[in-house]
Amino acid sequence: MSLEPQHTLHEEIPTAASSGGYAPPPAPPAPAAAAQPSAGARLLTGAVGIVAIAGLVSSVLLWQKLSNIQEQLARQTADSGAQAIEARTMAREASDMARDTSARLAVAETRVGEVALQRSQLEELMQSLSRSRDENLVVDIESGLRLALQQSQLTGSLEPVIAALKSADQRIERAAQPRLTPVQRAIHNDLDNVNKAAVTDTAGLLGRLDDLTRQIDDIPLLNSVVTASTMRQRNTRNVAETTTTPEADEPRWKALLNTAWEAVASEARGLVRVSRIDQPDAVLIEPRQAYFLRENLKLSLMNARLGILSRRADSARMDLANAKNALNKYFDPDSRYTRRAIETITQLQTNMQGMELPRLDESFAALTTAAAGR
Repeated sequence: MSLEPQHTLHEEIPTAASSGGYAPPPAPPAPAAAAQPSAGARLLTGAVGIVAIAGLVSSVLLWQKLSNIQEQLARQTADSGAQAIEARTMAREASDMARDTSARLAVAETRVGEVALQRSQLEELMQSLSRSRDENLVVDIESGLRLALQQSQLTGSLEPVIAALKSADQRIERAAQPRLTPVQRAIHNDLDNVNKAAVTDTAGLLGRLDDLTRQIDDIPLLNSVVTASTMRQRNTRNVAETTTTPEADEPRWKALLNTAWEAVASEARGLVRVSRIDQPDAVLIEPRQAYFLRENLKLSLMNARLGILSRRADSARMDLANAKNALNKYFDPDSRYTRRAIETITQLQTNMQGMELPRLDESFAALTTAAAGR
């Protein structure tokens, strides 16, 4: 019995296995009695062939599938490379753009810093201008009030002060600055005080001083009291004698003799007089000194007049006091001219007490505080 077919079968099985199909395990050697081919062997051979063909077909399909996968991988790899190149390009562009953006941002930050610095400088300038405007307003108001006070002192009228206070109030109201509110309040208070103040009749005071100055020459001195009294007594006696009617039975020569005797007796009584002298210096004044005394009294009254015109009440009152002392010391206190002059000076001193204008201390204090920036 030949074994060549079996050897051939064993050689084909590895070939099928090498082709990628499934290789069944080798069949055990058939006994010699079954060595003849049969229908089962042929079926087995056909099944093995079918399996081999199926393995071949599957191998081909797998190979095609792997080829497709490789092509897809190649395409994807190419696409990935292109995308990587594009990504690198975009990254480079993004880097350049980032550098440009950083540079622009640095420039923008620098400009923002410059703008912030300019803004701070502008704010400081505006505040400085605002402070300067307020300070100029305060200085103008203060100078205006002082000028109005000087005009009121020269004219004796309160109208310049009232007008200056009202103008200052309107300017502060237009400025609308809260820091000037205390100044406005002080101006309102001073305006109320000025409206309540009384104004002295300066023209009337000056007229009375002029009348008093003209009457100085008519006031008798203390050293001329004896002569003046004697003249008054003589005039009184003469009037009485002229008005006295002589008796009807009295001779005319006797009446003339009595008159002469009375005249001699009065002259004799006038030669010696005993009286109390309280001011010996006033009695010892010479006629030439009396002239200078009257002129000095007139100068005191004129100085008082100038003091009233210049609104210097203290100086005017001092001059009037000196004139009053001179009248009491050197002039006849019993004369009606002397009494009238002293009464006039007393009335002038009383009227001059209301001559001082109301002061604006509150407004000036508020203006000083506002100018200091507090």
